[in-house]
Amino acid sequence: MPKKNYYVVWKGAKPGIFSTWKECEAQIKGYQGAIYKAFPTPEEANRAFNSHWKDYIGNNPPKKKKNQFPVSGGPDLNSLSADAACSGNPGKLEYRGVETATGLEIFHRGPFPMGTVNIGEFLALVHALAYLYKLGSNFPVYSDSRTAIKWVKDKKIKTNLPRNGTTEELFNLVDRAITWLQDHDYQNIVMKWDTASWGEIPADFGRK
Repeated sequence: MPKKNYYVVWKGAKPGIFSTWKECEAQIKGYQGAIYKAFPTPEEANRAFNSHWKDYIGNNPPKKKKNQFPVSGGPDLNSLSADAACSGNPGKLEYRGVETATGLEIFHRGPFPMGTVNIGEFLALVHALAYLYKLGSNFPVYSDSRTAIKWVKDKKIKTNLPRNGTTEELFNLVDRAITWLQDHDYQNIVMKWDTASWGEIPADFGRK
């Protein structure tokens, strides 16, 4: 049975507590600046709804270096995880971001007809950073790709994928992502997911 969640919408068409993702999505879809979060029990959801959203989103430890690799211990569950899947490399590509603690999907893009895993991982990371920046949240973001983390740090990519009619949409997203990184001073930490210790990253598509 899938895990039951309760969804708090602090800012949306109709703020409140909702027992299904469908009800929650109806309040936030198309609503600029929507703020919401999933909770495992109705008691936690009720407590959160009656508190300020900043107590649950963006309330993290002091700043650390923006790009780092994990230390001993488990992952920070107050975070987003980003990943990509590619049918062949290059091949049909998609990427997504989820809440690390719950697996709740926050965004999903694709499939694109042709791409590479590294490009997908890069776009997923930047999408997660832009999403959190819009919310005013300093939650960290996890990726299992050292290459994507380096590309984010360098604010540029290095790929042999040709830019043509098939890949133009994907490269347009890459251009936008690089511009976003250059124009925004985000405070979120980008961290390497420790697959060997923690298993597959929560955003994994499960197709290995």
